[in-house]
Amino acid sequence: MSVQGAPPLPGAAIKQDLRLSMVAAERSGDMLAALLLQGMRKTWPDLNASGIGGPQMDAAGFTSRWSCDELSVRGLVEALWRYRHINGIRQSLIQELLASPPDLYVGVDASDFNLPVERLLRKQGVPTVQLVCPSIWAWRPERVQKIRDSVDHVLCIYPFEPALLAQHGIEGTFVGHPVADVIALQPDRLKARLALGLPADVTVVALLPGSRPSEVKGLALAFLQAARQMLTVRPGLQFVLPTHSPLKPMIEAAIAQAGMHGHVHLVMGRSHEVQAACDVALVASGTATLETALHKRPMVIAYRMQWLSWQIANRKRLLPWIGLPNILCNESLVPEFLQEQVQPEALAKAVLQWLDDPVAVANIQQRFTELHLQLRQDMPTLATHAIQKILAD
Repeated sequence: MSVQGAPPLPGAAIKQDLRLSMVAAERSGDMLAALLLQGMRKTWPDLNASGIGGPQMDAAGFTSRWSCDELSVRGLVEALWRYRHINGIRQSLIQELLASPPDLYVGVDASDFNLPVERLLRKQGVPTVQLVCPSIWAWRPERVQKIRDSVDHVLCIYPFEPALLAQHGIEGTFVGHPVADVIALQPDRLKARLALGLPADVTVVALLPGSRPSEVKGLALAFLQAARQMLTVRPGLQFVLPTHSPLKPMIEAAIAQAGMHGHVHLVMGRSHEVQAACDVALVASGTATLETALHKRPMVIAYRMQWLSWQIANRKRLLPWIGLPNILCNESLVPEFLQEQVQPEALAKAVLQWLDDPVAVANIQQRFTELHLQLRQDMPTLATHAIQKILAD
């Protein structure tokens, strides 16, 4: 079932007071879910939405029974360490939902958490939708059967995914990536710098070590040590690092350990403004790499996780890249440093190479513009249309 570009379905909005249960397990999912909620409220003005979310979902009228930060982990081993706590939340959620079934369940990414919930609810006749296709094209293809058993429909953010799902008998719709709708095709660097209090005429390097504690623990110090090395070569560089309150003490400790106190402009939130303001970014693998690409900024990607988690995940990896810009463009556009390759000297050298090669920067900006246009599809509207059809069937 594909509803890309479908017209509104006025007859499908039978219940104005639709009861929606939704789970997002990290900050990137919080943003995606908030946009979907905004789109759904245009069809269901009295939408009652609750579950597990973050501040952006709450601002969109969502009622969070638990915070998404309680579920945010990276890597299989880290998930095992916190399994009892996370599974306790999931079991409590399941009990509540089975006792009072919602009209619809939407799992936002986080398939390891969401698929078991969706499977149980689907058996009880609750329509289930997964926003963000589990990355069976990148790793863990064995999840296909779990997806088929658990969800009625997958809202796909990448254009090649519906056809891949269809090969396995799973219905999906390409709705575009919502970040592509939010970010301007031509980001205003000067405006972003003024908003952040940065000089207009300096070279700005964004440091984006991740939004989860495990990411920051693995990457922040290396990023800041790389920044220190860059300063020895280019003393005029300005470094900007966005974070949020739970991670601030960890970031500040890493800044002190790297001897970068007074050299890093620490920003609470506002990562998109940081990406717009910078000339180049050093960024943890994940959604932030796509956001940086959509801001048309060159970048260096790093990825480091607990050793055993990496060994397990790497054996199941199907693609030569881990960074979304390289995966989506199907070529090595930006350098990637994995695990033991994450060394300050190597990171610093790769970042400075971008600053010395304006032709390469211009070329990658063109590729990123093409990617932006492909992903810009008005996700909230298309996803809402797809959900209307699911509920009408």
